[in-house]
Amino acid sequence: MVQSGWKPGALGFITGEHRRYYALEWGFGAFFEAKVAAELGSFIARFDEHRDRLFLAIARDGDLLGSLILDLSDPAPVRPGAHLRWFILSDAARGKGVGKALMQQAMAYCDEQGVSCWLTTFNGLNAARALYDQFGFALLHEHPAVTWGTEVLEQLFERRPNNPE
Repeated sequence: MVQSGWKPGALGFITGEHRRYYALEWGFGAFFEAKVAAELGSFIARFDEHRDRLFLAIARDGDLLGSLILDLSDPAPVRPGAHLRWFILSDAARGKGVGKALMQQAMAYCDEQGVSCWLTTFNGLNAARALYDQFGFALLHEHPAVTWGTEVLEQLFERRPNNPE
């Protein structure tokens, strides 16, 4: 089930899953974990329930399985539109359509609002890239960067709304 809105424990889950996955799969360290925790904490402190969206995938037993956040209230946005952030799934949710369900909810919201959606990521996250392609994101730019504390080929994607007003 996908829920829109805050649930106790979400900040810890999102930070923990990012730390676990990116440390194990990509060798990201303390810099990355601190960056996720600080930026996510800042977002939660300014969360605007009328604009922003925090989508959580929740198991029948109440455990969190995944997250996807649309940040529309950033006081200094890099680009206009919704910034897709903190899209992560637990190991138990991977390959079961949970990521697709989160993306469907998020893109439906962007379409309803008539806003574009953008994200930064890096080359090599193939499952996520397949979802971005499926939902109409276009690669705008890529360049080597150390934004996450480790050198990667950083990518910028954008999606225009399907039903612009």
